[in-house]
Amino acid sequence: MIENSPLSVGPDRRTFLAGAAAVAGTAATVAVAGAGAPEASAAARYPLPHKSDALRVLVTGDAGTGEKPQFAVTAAARKLHAARKFDVAVGLGDNIYESGPKGPDDHQFQTKFEKPNAGLDFPWLMTLGNHDNTAIFPGDGGWLLRGDAEVKYHSRSRRWYMPSRYYSVSLGVADFFIVDLNPLAAYIPPVFSPEWEPGGHYMTRQARWLDKALASSKAPWKFVCTHHPYANNGPHGPAGDFDGLPAPLNGQAAKDFIERHIAGKAQFLFSGHDHSQQVLENVHGLKGTRQIVSGAAGKTVHKSSSKRFRARYENYQDRGFMTLDITPSTVGLTAYEVPASGAARAAYSTTYRR
Repeated sequence: MIENSPLSVGPDRRTFLAGAAAVAGTAATVAVAGAGAPEASAAARYPLPHKSDALRVLVTGDAGTGEKPQFAVTAAARKLHAARKFDVAVGLGDNIYESGPKGPDDHQFQTKFEKPNAGLDFPWLMTLGNHDNTAIFPGDGGWLLRGDAEVKYHSRSRRWYMPSRYYSVSLGVADFFIVDLNPLAAYIPPVFSPEWEPGGHYMTRQARWLDKALASSKAPWKFVCTHHPYANNGPHGPAGDFDGLPAPLNGQAAKDFIERHIAGKAQFLFSGHDHSQQVLENVHGLKGTRQIVSGAAGKTVHKSSSKRFRARYENYQDRGFMTLDITPSTVGLTAYEVPASGAARAAYSTTYRR
């Protein structure tokens, strides 16, 4: 079952970003609502799995550089796939660095997604990130129409699965809900484009869709996937305090959206954005929903943890990815580190039970 909707910037740039608010209207006038591409024939893509007993998932985020570190990460994932096959992958945004694609036929889809992921031949549930929606400077998130090129690429790729900017898929033992928070977390907010504003039509429709989809889901496990995290110990900071910037650039609207429409309604919130791996727990405001950050598939931050949130596992130095082994009663999560030198290693593993 598939449900469709109708439709890095580091702390060293804080001063520039704060000043960018003054020119928000320049880019925002371009950001009007755009519909996603129509569904391609199912035969043109790797089919979505539907398993009631067990599901194996590869989780990556912030991968799309097309550079050697990304290839090292996917090489490690291919070894795991050869030993025990993945059924599906999740990409947590920033799919095409640094400024997103120029259109659905942009060669960057080949160099930064298809070639690095060769041999990982299964559906990739893709999420939009701020770099995918660049307007003026890389990662500003200010041209939301740019992200529609990634929706249209859905009809051109066997792997890439993004039928709309937000959507859900039911995979039997688990349902995945791909959410687009970019209008609420852009460094150039769409203040002069009512369609995309926090209370505008786009986010209102998305909220109604998400509320209904989560409430009607019968799956044992529910995973919400966003690019921007709610909780984060890395340099980007948490929603409501992104990069230490003032409102509305701090992601307060994204924080409010998560608290109203996600917290307590799904077991997991998976996010990227911060180039690190974090397994957080008991986050106040999430009402039991577990925040996992996996944004190190292409870049790292080489910073230390802020320790703002309690973490069961954190890594800010190595690139990496995560895997999920899902049964009706358990979710096994493993974090893999891919250091600059040496072999990839399983660094952390835990099992969640219903």
